[in-house]
Amino acid sequence: MRNSYLVAYDICDDKRLRKVFQILRGFGDHLQYSVFECQLTRTDLVRLRAELAQVIHHKEDQVLFVDLGPAEG
Repeated sequence: MRNSYLVAYDICDDKRLRKVFQILRGFGDHLQYSVFECQLTRTDLVRLRAELAQVIHHKEDQVLFVDLGPAEG
């Protein structure tokens, strides 16, 4: 089962920002400057978080996941 998530981010470094954008583009739809909508299974969510964790600096950057509930369709 897939859930819809809004993923918003604030990345301090331009190089990391581009990498985060590329990662998220592979998982969902770009809605606004730093916001994506992703329809993810639990496995996809774990994989996305792991990929982002390798790129972001936890003391400087922020990534927010908002679970919107079951994906339609």
